[in-house]
Amino acid sequence: MINHFPASLDIKTLSAAYRRGRITPVRLIEALLARLDTEPEQPVWIYRLPADEVLGYARALERRSPAELPLYGIPFAIKDNIDLAGAPTTAACSAYAYHPERSAFAVRKLIEAGAIPIGKTNLDQFATGLTGTRSPYGACPNAFDPDYISGGSSSGSAVAVTKGWVSFALGTDTAGSGRVPAAFNNLVGLKPTPGVISTSGVVPACRSLDCVSIFALTAGDARRVFRVAAAFDPSDPYTRCDGTVRPEFAERFRFGVPRPDQLEFFGDKDAERLFAAAAERLEAIGGLRIEIDFAPFLEAGRLLYEGPWVAERYLTIRELLDRDPDAVYPVTRTIIERGKHYLASDTFAAFYRLMALKRAAEEAWAQADVILTPTTGTIYRIAEVEADPVRLNSNLGYYTNFMNLMGLAAVAVPGGFNSGGLPFGITLFAPAGSDHALLNLAERLHYAAGLTMGATGQPLPAPSSQSEREKPGHVRIAVCGAHLSGLPLNGQLTRRRGRLVKATRTAPSYRLYALPDGKRPGLLRQVPGAAIEVEVWELPVSEFGSFVAEIPAPLGIGSVELDDGERVQGFLCEAYAVADAFDITEYGGWKNYLRARDPT
Repeated sequence: MINHFPASLDIKTLSAAYRRGRITPVRLIEALLARLDTEPEQPVWIYRLPADEVLGYARALERRSPAELPLYGIPFAIKDNIDLAGAPTTAACSAYAYHPERSAFAVRKLIEAGAIPIGKTNLDQFATGLTGTRSPYGACPNAFDPDYISGGSSSGSAVAVTKGWVSFALGTDTAGSGRVPAAFNNLVGLKPTPGVISTSGVVPACRSLDCVSIFALTAGDARRVFRVAAAFDPSDPYTRCDGTVRPEFAERFRFGVPRPDQLEFFGDKDAERLFAAAAERLEAIGGLRIEIDFAPFLEAGRLLYEGPWVAERYLTIRELLDRDPDAVYPVTRTIIERGKHYLASDTFAAFYRLMALKRAAEEAWAQADVILTPTTGTIYRIAEVEADPVRLNSNLGYYTNFMNLMGLAAVAVPGGFNSGGLPFGITLFAPAGSDHALLNLAERLHYAAGLTMGATGQPLPAPSSQSEREKPGHVRIAVCGAHLSGLPLNGQLTRRRGRLVKATRTAPSYRLYALPDGKRPGLLRQVPGAAIEVEVWELPVSEFGSFVAEIPAPLGIGSVELDDGERVQGFLCEAYAVADAFDITEYGGWKNYLRARDPT
């Protein structure tokens, strides 16, 4: 057990500590809350949950095993335009506040997976801005230099993660709000394919474009959260249900960069140098650089605030503006009120132009598998933004505003530090459904930069091995019996283009039984248990159904926890079937048992 705050809250490290019994959720939360209570007052939080409430989540988890839940005991923060049951949702406007009875769909999924909410974080009011300064709760300063902006609109979420106060945080991203704060705080920021994470329970900015974003210390952590949050929500009409998943990038892949005359750094030579270095690192890990025409993307980005989509923002707070316009932050009000002047004909004209720009952008995607840009061309001091809020905010959106209009997936990745010690970030983006492929590439690029995590000063944990990275369009299956390599039923995997990922063991909470027919084992989760040898295979999703159809009772497919905490599909046995079976757990695996039974 611990009696102090852990050095790192990254999910991989924290999950390993739980599995090894070095920490418990209650002890972690007690240490975390004690630390937060001693931190200087900063406008990071709008609302922190009472200690008893947070500890209630932790105590409930101590009745469970760390092996049961993928985010067991992981503390997280929630941008305050996303609902958490019982906590006020303000969208950084007290006159708008309400108390939801039900958490947002994504928040519910995370809590069900074992994550512990700590509080609601500050934002540019109504998620309108990329600076982190447009909040009546105060400008949220950069974690590395308080004279500089933290980025918005998800400012508090990013700062809470980079300071090591939570393991991850939810933001939203309509125009760059989940990527710009990541870049300014040395974080990974996932802006998923629109619709992959439900926006039910999110205060809309532009409802047709909004995304729930994820801030994390590493791409591997973002992937763990994304696996949980990316669940289909039938109550959200904007949730994607087609299941489109693009394959991994090949070992040698093509990455696009804007033509030199289309790159914009706003006079920031450090940013220009750091971007060039990031492109060289991407080449070093297998990328072939190709210059692409960035003009269609830039023009699409201008449509977001110069076109009728701002009317969606107006629609969200129209009643508040009519009732109490002074309740809205002045810059925010000026921007949003423009939305009431657009005609329906303006909207259709903009949609027609957007479709033409998407078609023009297909030329870039014919040349490149993924595109690399700076996340922003520069960073500004808080005083500079307050003196010129609209123009400088627009500059920050140069590389971000077009993304959701074009339906793309993107990951912001730390890219180094400028001469003043401030973080610089780059963004990888690709067509819809590329989320997993982008996260895997982002992880490689992040490690290649040799950076520490957030503002914690802690080194990155060991990177995920190739076998640990999820392969889109495939299902992982843990086999423990006759489907093992060299045994009679292995052909059911190989003829379906199955690939052996790794030989490993389960978490130490299973027992293995020889079923009465003597031909197959039954794996059952039981306490006390042991680690059982298994093989993890990957099957194409298209082959999975026919494979499962061949499995006879009492065996079936369920969720199996591996010794490293990964959860995969796997063979499990119905409990009734082991009543007349022989417990062979002591052998540690089916092959060991077969060798002992028949040494010849």
